[in-house]
Amino acid sequence: MNIDVTKIKGIIFDYGGTLDTGGDHWSEVIWKAWQEAGVAADKAEFREVYVYAERELARTLHILPHHNFHDLLYIKMQIELQRLSENGHFAPSEVDGMAKKIADICYASAKGSVEAAVPVLEALSKKYPMVLVSNFYGNVETVLADFGIAKYFKKVIESAVVGVRKPDPEIFLLGVKALGLKPEEVLVFGDSYSKDIVPAEKAGCQAIWLKGKGWTDEEDKTYHPNIVSSLGEALKFIDGI
Repeated sequence: MNIDVTKIKGIIFDYGGTLDTGGDHWSEVIWKAWQEAGVAADKAEFREVYVYAERELARTLHILPHHNFHDLLYIKMQIELQRLSENGHFAPSEVDGMAKKIADICYASAKGSVEAAVPVLEALSKKYPMVLVSNFYGNVETVLADFGIAKYFKKVIESAVVGVRKPDPEIFLLGVKALGLKPEEVLVFGDSYSKDIVPAEKAGCQAIWLKGKGWTDEEDKTYHPNIVSSLGEALKFIDGI
C-alpha cells in the first residue's frame, strides 16, 4: 500500500457507499432489494429507472433536511417504481407498498454496514480529527444523527449545501481546510475511484479505496495500489492493530 502513515494528521470519509454499504455502489444494494422484494424487472430496466430517479432528485427538491435515511430511500423508491409502473410492469396502486418494502430492506442493510463501521470510526477518531465529505441531498447530517455517527466528525461538507460536487477536487480541499491541515497530511476514504480517489489525489491528499462492486465494469477492473476490501483492513494498516 502506497500510504505514508507518518504524515497522516487528519481523515476525510465519504459517506454513501463507504460507510453505509461497505464499498458497494448503492445501485447494487437496491438491485438486491428489488430481487428480494420480488420486483419483476431485469437489470437493464432497473438501471434505467435508477438513473431516472437520480436525475429527478437532482432536478427537484424531493429530499428535505429533516428526512432520515429511511425517508430518503422511500422517496427514491417511489420515484423508481412509479417510473417502472409507467413502463407497464405493475399497477400504480402497488407502488407505495412495494416502495416501503424495498426501503425497509435497504435501510436494514445500511444500518448493518454503518454498525460494522463504528469500531473503525471510534478507533480513528481517538487519534485523528475527522471530516465527512459527501455528495448528498441536503440531509446527510440528519442521516448521521439517525445512525448515531455524527459525533465522529468535526465538520460535514455536503455537496447540496456547499454547492460543489465530486469529482471536483475543490470539495476535498474544503474538507482539508476544515481540518486545518495540508492536503498531504489528510487521508481520504472512499468507495468510488472516479469520484473519491482521483479527485482526492488531485487535491494532494492520500487516499484509500474501499473497493466493492461498482457501477461500471471499467471501474471494477481498475487497479490502484491502495485498495482494501473493508475498513477494518485499512485500520490494521494505519494503526498496526
